[in-house]
Formats: sequence, structure tokens, C-alpha cells
Amino acid sequence: MKVESFPPSVSSRCRALVLGSAPSVRSLERGQYYGHPQNLFWPFIQELFGVPASAPYQRRLAALRGHGIAVWDVAHRCQRELSADATINAVEANDFAGLFADYPRIKSVFFNGSKAHTLFDKLVLPEFDAAGLHFTRLPSTSPANASIPRTERLLRWRSLTLGV
Repeated sequence: MKVESFPPSVSSRCRALVLGSAPSVRSLERGQYYGHPQNLFWPFIQELFGVPASAPYQRRLAALRGHGIAVWDVAHRCQRELSADATINAVEANDFAGLFADYPRIKSVFFNGSKAHTLFDKLVLPEFDAAGLHFTRLPSTSPANASIPRTERLLRWRSLTLGV
């Protein structure tokens, strides 16, 4: 299946960027970052920043930007079987040089899972000067990531509050 990512949710106020790999089938259907109802991203954001996970999507994005957090995916386009990160291939990365040039306050990058981190290291870092940026890999909030208990994942996601 051919997948194309959403535009970044970012403002001049953002100091941190959360990167996923590519949208899941459910996210694409809903037109939302982390649109699968069992994905823990929005519940974690609620616990960390008080942004209600049940609020309308655009309001959640605006509140996140208000907290200084941008959201995007590493892949601009890719091929993917269903929603499995392991099947992502033929990846064209998003324009990170442009993003960081346009939003120079972003200094912290948080990867939502190992696939986002791996793709960024492979496709973006060789072409990009990352001086001055701080990178943190967080455990995936995907419902497929059952190997790490929710409480442990949330504890590690608390580092996001330090990046803003």
C-alpha cells in the first residue's frame, strides 16, 4: 500500500518535535496523527500535558503546539503492508532541513519508536547537519508494542516534558 504522510503540525513556538515513522491505516482513514483508538500517544499527552484525548483533533494539535511540541513523520512517502512498521520500504523522507530552517527553536527530537529512529538515522542524518539538536528514542505508543508495559512507556515519555 502506498502511504503519504500528513503535513507537520508545527508553529514558531515549538521547541520539540515528535517523529513517527509513517501513518497507520487507521490514521490515514481518520486523517489524524495517531488515529488508532488504542494508540497511547494521545492518552500520554493527556497525562503529561493535560490535553484531553477526547478533545476534537484540531484542538488537540493546537494545544500540543501551544505546549511547544510539533508532530510529524520521518517518511513523506513509502510503501507499507497494513500498519506494520517492519514492512515499510521505498521511503522518501520529509524535508527536515527545511523544517529546522523554518522553525529554528526546535532543538529536541523525540522518536516515537525504533522504526522512526532507524529511518531518520538512515535517510536524514547523512544529508543533514544535526548540530545543536538533541535526539531521544522513546518506546512506541503503537498498540502493536505490547512488549513494554504501559506504565514503563509513560515513564519514559515523561522526558518529552523536559524537551519543551
